[in-house]
Amino acid sequence: MVLAQFGLVLARYVFGIGLVALQESIIYSFALLFMLGAADTLRRGGHVRIDILYGKLPVKGKAVIDLLGTLFLLIPVCLVILIISWPYVAGSWIILEGSRESSGLPVLYLMKSLLLVFPVLLILQGLAVACRALAQLRSGVST
Repeated sequence: MVLAQFGLVLARYVFGIGLVALQESIIYSFALLFMLGAADTLRRGGHVRIDILYGKLPVKGKAVIDLLGTLFLLIPVCLVILIISWPYVAGSWIILEGSRESSGLPVLYLMKSLLLVFPVLLILQGLAVACRALAQLRSGVST
């Protein structure tokens, strides 16, 4: 992605060539990176978190916050994204939507499908987080 961006800048400002397909491929790869990587980031605990309280809590306190946050924030928001995105993505698939630019990539409908894949992966990872939190609450560990 970085090399493609470098090549695009070089083509545009050094050679005066606009490469729409390359520009769109950078945007698509950026979307792939973030929308498919969000669930893995959740798995690794890499999302931004305000640690004023959470960092000082014992394991069971963190498990309660993880469980409640997953059940009442993460999963409902992902379900809303899924429900709202469905008609948008379905319409794109019906017409096999491509780029608005004549020299652009003809697979915009595939990129829009990430709007469905993203919340599904987050819900699945959220369920794993919730199960882990429940296991921690059931165990006798409180430190």
